Amino acid sequence: MQTYDVTEWGKPLQLAVKETPVPQGTEVLIKLKYCGVCHSDVHIRDGYFDLGGGKRFYMSERGMKPPVTLGHEPYGTVVSAGPDAGDVPVGQDRLVFPWTGCGTCARCLEGKDNWCAAPRFIGIQRAGGYGEYLLVPHPRYLVDATGVDPAYAPILACSGLTTYSAINKLKPFSKDGWTVIMGAGGLGLMAVAMLRAMGETRIVCCDIDASKLGPAKEAGAAEVMNPADADSLAKLQALPGGVAGVVDLVGAAQTAQLGLAALRKGGRYVVVGLFGGEIPVSLVPMAQRAITLQGSYVGDVQELREVVALAQSGKLKPIPVETRPASEISRTLDELKAGTVIGRVVAAMA
Repeated sequence: MQTYDVTEWGKPLQLAVKETPVPQGTEVLIKLKYCGVCHSDVHIRDGYFDLGGGKRFYMSERGMKPPVTLGHEPYGTVVSAGPDAGDVPVGQDRLVFPWTGCGTCARCLEGKDNWCAAPRFIGIQRAGGYGEYLLVPHPRYLVDATGVDPAYAPILACSGLTTYSAINKLKPFSKDGWTVIMGAGGLGLMAVAMLRAMGETRIVCCDIDASKLGPAKEAGAAEVMNPADADSLAKLQALPGGVAGVVDLVGAAQTAQLGLAALRKGGRYVVVGLFGGEIPVSLVPMAQRAITLQGSYVGDVQELREVVALAQSGKLKPIPVETRPASEISRTLDELKAGTVIGRVVAAMA
């Protein structure tokens, strides 16, 4: 089979030819049709995440050593399974939950693989979806997305799941307050669509790229603004009812400072983005304002099933998705790094 691999950190992916894997134990073999190209893979391809203050978290600390096959939004057809996998839907298409853990710790046993201390994420520690075939460790990670466009379904495994899990941390929603989404890239558009699917309309979407504000409006944001404008904080603080929640899909010092400052008393700030950096947090105002600062990392398999159900019901409206051949994954990662992609890109692997 063919795969597109990182053979050297920070360099373009390289085409490789390998033996097609044979599933063992509970493993399931998927013949891939599509795989989303996620912005997280920009950082992973570079080989590190920026922690701020000159500190970096290197992918080698996650057990990654080139060559590695990225891609954590896989979708394809079940072709075979190991002897311990039980009854699997051979011949049927499935979306793959990629945030798999060790499978035996307390977090994994309660369905929180994404919180496993020894993760085996597909496309990170395990070989991912930038190839022809994929081994999935257990059939419980297969999600039936029948009725959802196969070229759109892959992004539900990361963009959809990540925004859904983060937004859930803002519940119960305020009756009068606003939700601010930092970033109008693929995640930002998905977050706006997700809030609308949940019945929310008081949504502000912020991005420094003016070309992305129009699509955010089209996705359902009531207000859009450039967070770099000198009056952006004043505008957010002037919203009737105030800012009850912020979902930061950028995760930079500038967006965090603005988001935290904009919150009304009792507001919640959820950081998701991995752009990198750090901020000082004054503890006394945090207590006096009763604000919550929380991180959110992807989501669990049950949440993915709920996201798919929203898409199947028609409540979750699709965001712009461009399909490209697998040979253009590296170019897509370059464009994601440059911030020129509107919506999402999905690679056709078949």
